Amino acid sequence: MALWKEPAKSPSSPLPNPPDVARFDMPEPVEHPAPAAKAAAFSPEPAAASAKSASESHIAPDLVIEGKIEGAGHVRIAGRFKGDINVRGDLTIEHGAKVNGSVRAERVTIAGELTGNIETAAHVELLQTGALTGDVKSTTFSVAKGSRMRGQAEFGWDDKGGSSDAPKTNGHTNGNGK
Repeated sequence: MALWKEPAKSPSSPLPNPPDVARFDMPEPVEHPAPAAKAAAFSPEPAAASAKSASESHIAPDLVIEGKIEGAGHVRIAGRFKGDINVRGDLTIEHGAKVNGSVRAERVTIAGELTGNIETAAHVELLQTGALTGDVKSTTFSVAKGSRMRGQAEFGWDDKGGSSDAPKTNGHTNGNGK
């Protein structure tokens, strides 16, 4: 609350600031806290702050996108996406969605189709309707009955040295000890 009161008082002293502040000062000839709260409610700053707190991006079912997704926040894909995904957050591939490309995320949930490798993840969850064609490297990995996967999975290893140690410490065996 102090943040809203301070900007309402400080713009009145320096006049060279943006003209939008002057418009908010005009309805306040009488100093009541209610108009200041009312002016703050119509300010574009709270809307921008609430948009930043909603940190999930969504690709709708009728969209087809090719490119690269990179950044912080959660991503939910319901349409089709071709390209690499690198997010510091969760990735959800919904039922009916198709993704082609490599993935790096904190948590990956697959209910649709992913063709590509999951290079790094803290947790990967392959749901009943999910299909994965590619390799998985994660801390934990859960697979639901009825899901499909074609590839190799490495999970449960503490790979502090990076991906260069992967051939020495992999989570699968092929019968000959390699």
